[in-house]
Amino acid sequence: MPDYHDDLRLGHVLADAADAATMERFKALDLKVETKPDMTPVSEADKAAEELIRGQLQRARPRDAVLGEEFGSEGAGPRRWIIDPIDGTKNYVRGVPVWATLIALMERGEGGDRPVVGIVSAPALNRRWWAAEGLGAFTGRSLTSATRLQVSKVGRIQDASFAYSSLTGWEERGKLSGFLDLSRDCWRTRAYGDFWPYMLVAEGAVDICAEPELSLWDMAACAVVVNEAGGQFTGLDGKPGPHSGNAAASNGLLHEDLLSYLGDAAH
Repeated sequence: MPDYHDDLRLGHVLADAADAATMERFKALDLKVETKPDMTPVSEADKAAEELIRGQLQRARPRDAVLGEEFGSEGAGPRRWIIDPIDGTKNYVRGVPVWATLIALMERGEGGDRPVVGIVSAPALNRRWWAAEGLGAFTGRSLTSATRLQVSKVGRIQDASFAYSSLTGWEERGKLSGFLDLSRDCWRTRAYGDFWPYMLVAEGAVDICAEPELSLWDMAACAVVVNEAGGQFTGLDGKPGPHSGNAAASNGLLHEDLLSYLGDAAH
């Protein structure tokens, strides 16, 4: 089994550099924000953080490929770093502290690419989560001061806490009625948004979460953290991993129930 300790250490170094860059510009009155062709915002901090991470990867892992939200794909090979410099840019530009830098390493295997290392760093919340395949999932300020993550043992939807990002995407997918049914049937719903619901699932604070439309860089790091915490991360089609363009994450015990409300086979 490959040992991902070195990659995990590098991931923390990359996250430290990104945190410094993003926090320096958070709530800056002169922050420059542009609109991308897909009408989503991008700030100068998104670009600066990704450039920083790419520069360090070029020095430390010159043979690895890189895919980032702001500057696309470069390189080829069985190992590929996936970067979302600021997941939650809309929060970032408004001064809401719920945003994070997501860094993942994906490795090619028999079943295609799978995420093997993930770091989710949310400096404005003063939180960081990470995981590597076979090594477990953790939260803390550093590799040496960390708490192991474990998903909840809630086994009934009626007792479950469900987290999501927004309503609009479910309506566009024709899944709004399933979403509302799930909201009514479960114990509690909250819209924490972006990366945070997945981390709460990994912590055992929330039991299920789902989003109708996502990119690979939104999911790769979150997927390995959820899985290594003992949970399950799939697309709404039930396929394991971050490749479906959407996500369903759970403590594992509730996964079939979650997909029965929101999955591609659900009505």
